Amino acid sequence: MSKKKRIIFLSLAITILAVGYAIGAYFVDYALKRGNDTDPLAPPAACVSIHDKTREVPALPKAKSEPWHNVSADGRNLAATHFFPEKPGKRWAILVHGYGRDQRYARDYAEAYLARGYQVLTPDLCASGATEGQYITMGVKESEEVARWAAQIKAYDPEAEIVLHGVSMGAATVLLAAAREDMPGLVAVIEDCGYTSAYEMFANQLGVIFGLPEFPIMPCVDVVSGFKTDAKVSAAAPLQVMPRIKVPVLFIHGDADTLVPPAMMEELFAACNAKKEKFVVVGAGHGDAMKEAGEEYWQRIFVFLAAEMK
Repeated sequence: MSKKKRIIFLSLAITILAVGYAIGAYFVDYALKRGNDTDPLAPPAACVSIHDKTREVPALPKAKSEPWHNVSADGRNLAATHFFPEKPGKRWAILVHGYGRDQRYARDYAEAYLARGYQVLTPDLCASGATEGQYITMGVKESEEVARWAAQIKAYDPEAEIVLHGVSMGAATVLLAAAREDMPGLVAVIEDCGYTSAYEMFANQLGVIFGLPEFPIMPCVDVVSGFKTDAKVSAAAPLQVMPRIKVPVLFIHGDADTLVPPAMMEELFAACNAKKEKFVVVGAGHGDAMKEAGEEYWQRIFVFLAAEMK
């Protein structure tokens, strides 16, 4: 190859890499970066297209509470709230919020656990609420945070039996956390409308929101997310870790979910080797199983948990 051709080839390669990085950076910031020009704590821009705008912030539980603090493996300050039932015992629930939300959106779930005597911890996940961070990582750093909160609970209450309950990204997070070797005190997992992988979910949404194909955009997003967030989107893949989960798992999903298709729940369920049950809520969209099923939602959960926490 002549010198001129080598220069042309090199210039073309650099241009392709630069364009690929720019495309990946745009979508990573759009989907994962917290803050905007007017609000440094605003959720990512993609939330405007995804969030249910009728969802209001639930009221603060009337139970006694206290703030908890921790520090992540990468040095970020973490925030959570510990709620006390009237008669605290050894049963605990860590309630994990979804994408672009914060711990306030777990308050109505907290009420149900508090009424049944559970101590409750509601953390703000990475780059959400009062927890530091610029980028959401769809369950990667978030699951490490959950494990740290569990360790703090066990230090506070060595007899603690811990349930993880997450919705949407929170569900993916609790599955990833349950598969970790440093997850202490865990007795059961409730996952509500979690995805098989963030990569696959984002690829689906590229078509829905932008009318764009997976390739070449998602490979660019995956590479750039590794640089910008220190966690590739493809690493947020609960399906890959399901065989490592040893505690019982209750899978919940609405059959009208268009953001995370019910087929994803079926894949997760099939890959789980632990004791498991599933509850499909007819007519429920994404994250709406509790609202749609009403009291049956909680009956199914606490009957399931009663068998594991005798």
